[in-house]
Amino acid sequence: MATAAPRIGDTKTNFINYQRIEDNLTVVRSRLNRPLTLSEKILYGHLDDPQNQDITRGISYLKLRPDRVACQDATAQMALLQFMSAGIPTTAVPTTVHCDHLIEAQVGGPADLARAININKEVYDFLATATAKYGIGFWKPGSGIIHQIILENYAFPGGLMIGTDSHTPNAGGLGMIACGVGGADAVDVMSNIPWELKCPKVIGVNLTGKIGGWTTPKDVILKVAGILTVKGGTGAIVEYKGPGVQSLSCTGMATICNMGAEIGATTSLFPFNSRMHDYLKATKRAGIAQYAQMFQHNLRADENAEYDQFAEEVKKNNWPQELKVALIGSCTNSSYEDMSRSASIAQEAAEHGLEVKSKFTITPGSEQVRATIERDGQIGAFEKAGGLVLANACGPCIGQWDRKDVKMGEINSIITSYNRNFTGRNDANPATHAFVASPDIVTAMAFAGDLTFNPLTDTLIGADGKPFKFADPSGNELPPRGYDPGEDTYQLDPKSDRLQLLQPFTPWDGKTPTDLPILIKVKGKCTTDHISAGGPWLKYRGHLQNISQNCLIGAINSANGEANKVQNQFTGEWKGVPAVAQEYRENGVKWVVIGDSNYGEGSSREHAALEPRYLGGLAIIVRSFARIHETNLKKQGMLALTFVDPADYDKIKPDDRLDIKGLDSFAPGKNLRLGVKHRDGRYEDISLAHSFNEGQIEWFRAGSALNLVRR
Repeated sequence: MATAAPRIGDTKTNFINYQRIEDNLTVVRSRLNRPLTLSEKILYGHLDDPQNQDITRGISYLKLRPDRVACQDATAQMALLQFMSAGIPTTAVPTTVHCDHLIEAQVGGPADLARAININKEVYDFLATATAKYGIGFWKPGSGIIHQIILENYAFPGGLMIGTDSHTPNAGGLGMIACGVGGADAVDVMSNIPWELKCPKVIGVNLTGKIGGWTTPKDVILKVAGILTVKGGTGAIVEYKGPGVQSLSCTGMATICNMGAEIGATTSLFPFNSRMHDYLKATKRAGIAQYAQMFQHNLRADENAEYDQFAEEVKKNNWPQELKVALIGSCTNSSYEDMSRSASIAQEAAEHGLEVKSKFTITPGSEQVRATIERDGQIGAFEKAGGLVLANACGPCIGQWDRKDVKMGEINSIITSYNRNFTGRNDANPATHAFVASPDIVTAMAFAGDLTFNPLTDTLIGADGKPFKFADPSGNELPPRGYDPGEDTYQLDPKSDRLQLLQPFTPWDGKTPTDLPILIKVKGKCTTDHISAGGPWLKYRGHLQNISQNCLIGAINSANGEANKVQNQFTGEWKGVPAVAQEYRENGVKWVVIGDSNYGEGSSREHAALEPRYLGGLAIIVRSFARIHETNLKKQGMLALTFVDPADYDKIKPDDRLDIKGLDSFAPGKNLRLGVKHRDGRYEDISLAHSFNEGQIEWFRAGSALNLVRR
């Protein structure tokens, strides 16, 4: 007699319902009639109405039925209060609350926990009793961080979870789509209302090679963040795949997914693999591991699934498709391993009779690397293919590039393995479109000469007229052990224009700063390159007096829309920014810079803080700071302040005079006041915030962190 084929739903484990996903995908596949990515399988498998749901990436709003909700204690309070008002006796889906955010580090684990329980007793009591009433899991203070608890206990391959914390995507390390949401979204799901999500685009990240040596999973996400930037993942799910996945531990994959929040991604996830299977068994969930193994055909992407490719962005934005130059190297990617992998690609192309179509430059990271790749034949492989090996230095990465292949202002595209692609950073040409990728991709694209070339899928035509596709470039050996540099000595000529001993900055005089002129009110983006330009100025990095002559020369003055042209508020003359700053300093006048959002983004270049301090600046007041630059300013004894209301930026006129009030009682968490005197006699009082702690306030009072150390 014939017997019915077993269904995935015949096996049940806890709250996991793979049969629902299977049934939904049967409907969706019949509608879309195309291969699906892993993230599409999981999302569409959780559709509330798969038959009638409109499904268009980046456009449709999906109505979804998540498997779980997770809340941390700081956000759970309002979420629970909202849920209680719904009058529902219990949550519609499994929900947990985790007490991890309200515990303040101070002296050590046990004492800090006891202190937190005492201080937050009212909150904890509410959470404990409310969760008991509504059938919600409660993880008391000291249990652990929400994301690790979820990974160890609740995350499972193919699941869909929302959590009231931005790093909820951590669960992607176990193949789960986990998204950070606000409390209102959590309450909807707890109340049996579908969760709405704009249908995400899908960014495929193909991992080749394997983790080894000093490389950790953290390096993977740092590289992805370098390519996509802090907003590059917005509206998309980052889906990792490829042979390199197997070398990552489950917790390592979770680390990568966790930090995907930093690039604005909806979430990130990995396909089910043996490492997840092992982790589930190790965390006493062998039944789930076995169940997931039965369902693994839907826990990985289909063959030939379509991703939202980079080539489409090139065409959409009308970027020049032809690649003029491909550059590898810089501090980011100039090791022996990087060079060897790129050389293997160059060697393979040469074996097919090809030379690069784009100009191709190679920058070894050190003499040891250069000598080693010369010894082992990599330089020969590069040069045979038409590559140019540059000096062992930063070179074009920081603007040290005397470029001749295009004219200034000529629109063109380049691709690098460097770490940043600010406008004009590499070649000082604002018309250059600079893209960042791995050395492997950069090298392959150099032979294609085309920004839309994908070496994973596309082919090139060899000298024999036959097509070929690049092989996997992984598997090269690590560099040999280095040598000891010897004793540290220095020699400094007092007359040098390249080097200069630093003199201590003057401590704060204890007086309220009044009638301060504005050196420049900066309009728009102001990176550390705008504040302290690179290129020819790099030779003065050791001479503060000389390099200070580039201070803020790239910043746009809101008064006239020009760079490096400001008005001396005492003489009325228009001059370069450093010249006016120096005039103020020589007359004993402290000054202020007014800036826009994310002021000081980019490199950690400390000169961008040293120069305004050296030229007599007292405060930088902005809508918001890039974190590293803000810290650098503090260390040099500068006041790094932000408008409590960002709109107050618009109230400041370039010719105003300013008073900074409240420094006599300067304290952590206590706002300062800005008195604004307009030329027409009007006076305004504006609130200023800061992030100084007690130690950093001492830096300001001492004149700098270094002064405090000396003292």
